[in-house]
Amino acid sequence: MRVFVAGGTGALGRRLVPRLVARGHRVTATTTSGAGLAVAARLGARGVLMDGLDAMSVGEAVGRARPDVIVHQMTALPATLRGKPGIGRPDRLPGTTIRLRTEGTDHLLAAAEAIGVPHVVAQSLASWNGIRRGGWVKTEEDPLDLYEGTPAFPGMVAVRHVEEAVLAYGGAALRYGCLYGPGAVVAQVGLVRGRRLPLTGGGTGHTSWVHLDDAADATVLAVERRARGVFNIVDDEPAPASEWLPHLAACAGAARPLRLPRWSVRLLAGDLAVIMMTEGRGFSNAKARAEWGWQLRHPSWRQGFEEELA
Repeated sequence: MRVFVAGGTGALGRRLVPRLVARGHRVTATTTSGAGLAVAARLGARGVLMDGLDAMSVGEAVGRARPDVIVHQMTALPATLRGKPGIGRPDRLPGTTIRLRTEGTDHLLAAAEAIGVPHVVAQSLASWNGIRRGGWVKTEEDPLDLYEGTPAFPGMVAVRHVEEAVLAYGGAALRYGCLYGPGAVVAQVGLVRGRRLPLTGGGTGHTSWVHLDDAADATVLAVERRARGVFNIVDDEPAPASEWLPHLAACAGAARPLRLPRWSVRLLAGDLAVIMMTEGRGFSNAKARAEWGWQLRHPSWRQGFEEELA
C-alpha cells in the first residue's frame, strides 16, 4: 500500500517507517525540517516537508502522495518531554502538540476526504488517564479521564478530539501507553537519578507502558488490517507507581525514590501530580491481542526497563 505517515521522523515514526518499508509498503514520511528529510531517506521513505497546522501544506502533501492510508503521528514534544510519564507539569505540554491534535487532525482528515483516502490511523493516549471510577485497569469501552480543572485538561480534550474525529471518519484510534525505548527513555531516567520523581502517598496510581517497537508493530497491524475503532496499545502489565518507579530507579542505577506525603507533593508539583500518582488508571490490551494476534516483544516494563538500561 501507499502509506502516508504524518510525523514520520519522530520517536515512534523512526521505528514504524522501516517496518512498513520492510513489508513492501511505499511510505511517505512527513517532517518539518531539512534534517528530517535526510532521516526519512535513511528509513527508506520518501520524505516530504509539511506543516501540519497549514491546511494548504497538508492538502498538497497528501494530494501528491495519494495514499491508501494515512497514519497520524504528529506531535511537537521536545526531547526533554518525550517518554515522560507526565508526572509534575503537564501544563508544559507544548501548545503546538495540542493544535496538531486538533487543527492538524482536521487538516489531515479534510485532505483525506478530498481525494478519497479510505483509511486513517491516529495516535491517542492510554497511559494513566483512564476514568477514575471503578477498577484500576480500563478497556476500550471505558472513557478517558479529561482531568477537568487541572492543567492536563486542554491536552486531554485534544486527545478526545483526535478519537472522535478519526472514529467519525471510520478509522482507528490507537491509545498508546507511556512510550519508552530508543530516544524515549532519557526523561524518566534523568528524573529518577535526580530523585525528582517521588512516590506519592501509597503510590497506588497505575500507569500502562509500551515499548516503541511494540507500538510500531501494533501500528503496522492496524494499517494492514484496516482496523476500525479504538485499541489500547499497551503492554501486559499495568502497574502502580509503587512497583514500576522503584524498578526503573534500580535499572537506572539510581537511589530508591523518595516517598513523600500527598500534601508535600501538592505543594511542590500541584494537585495533578498527586492525582496521577495515587488515582491514575491503567489499560488492558486484550482487544488488540485478540483481534490482531498482536505479540509483544516486551510484554512487561520490567523486562523492558532492564533491557533498555543495561
